[in-house]
This record gives sequence, structure tokens and C-alpha cells, in this order.
Amino acid sequence: MQYHWIEVENVPEIWRRLDDVGLQTTEACGDCPRVVLGSPLAGESLDEVLDPTWAIEEIVRRYIGKPDFADLPRKYKTAISGLQDVAHEINDVAFIGVNHPEHGPGLDLWVGGGLSTNPMLAQRVGAWVPLGEVPEVWAAVTSVFRDYGYRRLRAKARLKFLIKDWGIAKFREVLETEYLKRPLIDGPAPEPVKHPIDHVGVQRLKNGLNAVGVAPIAGRVSGTILTAVADLMARAGSDRIRFTPYQKLVILDIPDALLDDLIAGLDALGLQSRPSHWRRNLMACSGIEFCKLSFAETRVRAQHLVPELERRLEDINSQLDVPITVNINGCPNSCARIQIADIGFKGQMIDDGHGGSVEGFQVHLGGHLGLDAGFGRKLRQHKVTSDELGDYIDRVVRNFVKHRSEGERFAQWVIRAEEDDLR
Repeated sequence: MQYHWIEVENVPEIWRRLDDVGLQTTEACGDCPRVVLGSPLAGESLDEVLDPTWAIEEIVRRYIGKPDFADLPRKYKTAISGLQDVAHEINDVAFIGVNHPEHGPGLDLWVGGGLSTNPMLAQRVGAWVPLGEVPEVWAAVTSVFRDYGYRRLRAKARLKFLIKDWGIAKFREVLETEYLKRPLIDGPAPEPVKHPIDHVGVQRLKNGLNAVGVAPIAGRVSGTILTAVADLMARAGSDRIRFTPYQKLVILDIPDALLDDLIAGLDALGLQSRPSHWRRNLMACSGIEFCKLSFAETRVRAQHLVPELERRLEDINSQLDVPITVNINGCPNSCARIQIADIGFKGQMIDDGHGGSVEGFQVHLGGHLGLDAGFGRKLRQHKVTSDELGDYIDRVVRNFVKHRSEGERFAQWVIRAEEDDLR
């Protein structure tokens, strides 16, 4: 969460109000553990293997803001969830719920993920970790990074580079012998999911009530709309809302009798729980409006692009039985995860053909997480201007629908497609 246009004299009061609701700025930036990401439905979902909330809170209590890990080689991102809804493959360290055939529910350990200019997917350590040992194992993994990470080479100071050089076998050996002083239990991998779990729509919770997930376009919601959402929640008897890693909002604890009224009220605010294919599957970074690293406008452009795609592709939307994700990023750092989108756009200035330059994007195609996770391919020298985004998506999606095999996902088609069909 970021706040903009803050006047310095208001900072103490803002900090006090954040603290009152359990939000803190400690280690929100710098070479330290960043956010410890958990499932938006932790403890609530009927599908989770276990509720890891205790482990998340214990890691924060024991280690965040403490000296041991306040000076790491580089930033360090954590994801912990009882189901695969936190993009665990692109975090430095992740624990994902899995059932061990002998030991029961626990978490599968992953290390070394990250995107930016040198993207790498996290790898399984092959270890099953019981919930009660997660904080200890997290601290041990973090200690390996602290002590062996490439501090003197900032461009290679993330954990993923250490994992790449060492390999998982050596990493696990060092973790067990030097830090944990004991072997970890071998365990199974979680079952791969075919599509991201974004929690959009209505789903039953453990308490018998419902969660309603909505899809703001590229995650942009004004304070005025959030206030209106709070009013709708109050009328429905809910006081809990969660944010997802996919720029969505999830409202909890809605009784069956009040579902339709809440959904209608959210629709009126432009927050759809039954969104179009494009509204649901498009993400964008902060863009040039709020980020000094960006070359291109992203979220404002997304506000226009989504309705354009809904209109232009109306005749074939019913044929899209698999999601096609579109991620727009203003620079190479990939905050909007361009390499793992079906269609990813990386902002840069491009030649306008007249000796000047205009805002545009490098195209990445065929990235995905979950089943057969992999990064998108860059088309040789293929770039589009900002004004051509709608034309390009329209063209390549129509080619996909025309040439795909039955049940084939976009990322699978991209691998075998003719290059002309991708341009």
C-alpha cells in the first residue's frame, strides 16, 4: 500500500492511524525482509490445506524490525499460504500447503524466485515443514541468504542468484547442516493449478457465510469508492475486506440473503464480481504517474484499454474457455509481472520512424505460473506504441482463437505458433 501527496506535518498522525489498524512501515523498503504475503482467505477458505496465519504473525513478531535480518544483501520477499494463491513461484522464499502421506498437513518449501531484469522461478527444496516449524525454517533460509548472498555485486544480490549458482542440493545441505542442525523431512509437491486463484466471484467460507471478490480495473480504486464499499459492507453486516496479489478486493462474511443486494451495489460502483474476461485478467503497475522508473503510463491506459477490449472482442469472448492474462509494466523491473503473463508489455521509448521516440512497449508472450510454469518469449524486435495496444491484443487473440487446438491454453499455443501470427 502506498500513500501519495503526503504533507510532512501530517506524517506523525498518519503513522498513528496506521498503527491503530495494525499497519506498519517498518522494513517496507530497503535491503531487508519486505512484506510477508499470505492468502487473502487464510483461515477462511474451504480449499486450503491448513491455515498458516500463526506462522506469518510469528515471523513478523520474532524477526521483522529486529537486528538479525535488518541488513540483508538485497530485498527479500516471502509468501506463505495454505493454497496456491500468492504467486509463490516468484518469491525469494515460500511455504505452500501440502498434505504429506504420512505426516499430514504441512507446507512445501520453495526458494529463489524473482522477476525484474533476470527472472527466475523459485525451486522446490523438496522438504515438508510442519506449521510449528515454519518460523524457524524461514529464519534459517534467511540466514543463509544473509551470510552467503552476493553483497558486493548488487545486480546479483538476490537469493535467486545464489540458488542458481549453488543448486538446490547444496542449498539444502548448507541449510540443514550449518543452520538448522538437523535434516528436513522429504515431502510431496503441491498439485499444480491450471489457472491463477484470484478469488473473484462468490465462494463459501468455513463459517458458512460468503466471500465476494471483485475486479477493479488494474487495481485502481479511489478513496470515494472505498468509502462507498465500506457503506455497502456495513449494510451487509461485514467488517472484513482483503486485498489479493492480483489487484482484486475480497469482502468477507456475507450471508446468502444479502448477496444479491451487495453484488448490485458493487456493480454500480464499477466493482464487478462477475467481470468480463479482460477486466478480470488485466494487471498494471503504478506507471509513470507515480513511479520515477517508469517509461510509460499504465493504469490510466488500462482504464481505457479494458472497455476497448470488451467491445472489440465481444464476438469471440464466448470462445475463450481459458483465461488470457494481460500485464502492463512501465519499466523492466516487472512489478506487474510481465514475464508470467500470457501477454506482457514492458514499457520503453521506441522509435517513431521519424527520428524521434514515443512511448511504447516490448511484447512478451506465453508466460504463466502453475501447471508447466514458464516465462514468456520476446518476439525479435517486436514493439508496439501505447496507442497500438488494443490493435495488437485484438489481432493476436483472434489468431489464437482461429489456430488453437481444442482445450489448448494461450501459452501452449504461443510455443508452436507461427511468428507472423504473434505480430
